[in-house]
Amino acid sequence: MNRYLILLIFLISSIFGETIHRGKVVEANSSMVVTRHFLATEIGNNVLQNGGNAIDASIAISFALAVVLPQAGNIGGGGFMVIHNEDSNFTIDYREQAPLQATEKMFITDGLYDPELALESYQSSGTPGAVAGMYLAHQKFGSIEWKDLIQPSIDLARNGFIVTKTLEHALENNIEKLKKFEATRKIFFKHGMTLRAGDRLIQKDLANTLELIAINGQDGFYRGRTAQLIEQDMFNNNGLMSQKDLSLYQAKMREPIEFTYKDLDVITMPPASSGGLMLALMLNMIENLELDNESQSPQNILKISEVMQIAYSLRSVYLGDSDFYDVPFSEFLSKDKAKELLSNVNFDNSTRKEDFQPEKFKFKENTTHFSVIDKYGNAVSNTTTLNTAFGSGVVIEGTGILMNNEMDDFSSSPGIENYFLLLGNEANKIEPLKRPLSSMTPTIVLREGKPFIITGAQGGSRIITAVLHIILNYYEFKMSAKDAVYANRYHHQWNPDVLMYEFMTNELQNDLEKLGFKLYLRPANYDYSNGITSSIMVEDNKIIGVSDPRSDDYLAIGISND
Repeated sequence: MNRYLILLIFLISSIFGETIHRGKVVEANSSMVVTRHFLATEIGNNVLQNGGNAIDASIAISFALAVVLPQAGNIGGGGFMVIHNEDSNFTIDYREQAPLQATEKMFITDGLYDPELALESYQSSGTPGAVAGMYLAHQKFGSIEWKDLIQPSIDLARNGFIVTKTLEHALENNIEKLKKFEATRKIFFKHGMTLRAGDRLIQKDLANTLELIAINGQDGFYRGRTAQLIEQDMFNNNGLMSQKDLSLYQAKMREPIEFTYKDLDVITMPPASSGGLMLALMLNMIENLELDNESQSPQNILKISEVMQIAYSLRSVYLGDSDFYDVPFSEFLSKDKAKELLSNVNFDNSTRKEDFQPEKFKFKENTTHFSVIDKYGNAVSNTTTLNTAFGSGVVIEGTGILMNNEMDDFSSSPGIENYFLLLGNEANKIEPLKRPLSSMTPTIVLREGKPFIITGAQGGSRIITAVLHIILNYYEFKMSAKDAVYANRYHHQWNPDVLMYEFMTNELQNDLEKLGFKLYLRPANYDYSNGITSSIMVEDNKIIGVSDPRSDDYLAIGISND
């Protein structure tokens, strides 16, 4: 969006008594949009200014991110949306699903897991769900014409936008993957090198694809020309996805995971997200702990990291797509079970991985996030992904669509780690039309029935603990909205047997090592952080949007009624 249009919007808003606030940390009293890219944030805010609701804005943002954030925003991937609408809560599952030709051992070559086949091939991709998810959201909750929500993204794709340093960095870091595929090179390379900051990224094929979606709804993606091109390119390159896979795909309304933490009501995603049930389990355990006032005291880190380890160990055995596996919902949500699990833990020293075998607990059987709240009180927390940065690296010839590599999120074989070093088992094995287990955890927290925290994160396995930290920092440790997001985070996922941290003093490191921790540094920046969040906090009549400092392109925009 050029500066003259922004100025015009500002002048019009001023006439009608509205003030627009932009920045990394923003306060307003009417609405708020926080996304990973400033152009997508502007587009979402424009929808709200034109009378749209939070769901309308989210749809427009999602398509905009498919253009300006190719490393994560997508129509070739999928995700989850959590919606608070007046007194009701909803979730939409638009996670990818395995093609009909997928097989349980498809990524095992000569008895070994083949990471290139799982992550950087035409076989890496599950059937995308993003377009179906946005279309379902529009059918259920939209108030603005579908085509009007997509048109800004068509314009961005056709006319191009200026590459930022963040995108330059992402392209450069993934050059080996991206240069493998001719259609990908045509878009993201110039003179044999990836685009640089200041270059204009034009995506005409993607603009044409978006136009078909704008005209024909989800059929513009799952049927007709686009579906034919996907099938043909897959067939030519040993991929599995067919027009039948695309025509069978459906986004699904699912019952939210809802639970209480003290006087808070938490609404989050059910499986195939692992995040919702794990968040419930961790907070139910933490509710029974005595915590120090200092958020990152050695004892707090010990107690909370033990809780993290239990949750991640149980994830490896008991969580998967609930349409295919009998997920033990009641066990994960039980406050009594949480107390029972805590009784197994020694809080004097960090427990080793081998001592946290999940079976003994006896249960019964590059991603991007944005948050939106509108003047009507509707709230949306949405997380979407291609899995790793730029997904598989595959662009479908003639469409401009970057494809996901979500098939790696399945368990290729019991005990085999995926890209994020997460283990899986029977619950998450590959099966046709099944949705792979995900760490995406879009979450809305209510206090006295009103939105209190809207949050979620990118960061693979570290998403779930990033959301946990945001809730604890803001509510339990009484941090400001800014400090709750900016504070350094730690993460323990049971496997590998290390505590991942962003920054600690030498004194704190020494204290933790005495408690038996193995420490692993993940600096608080785009490449290595323990999750990057888009968060909104509500205090009385004040809405605070906080875009994570771990990435430069994030922006929050709020509207105040003067």
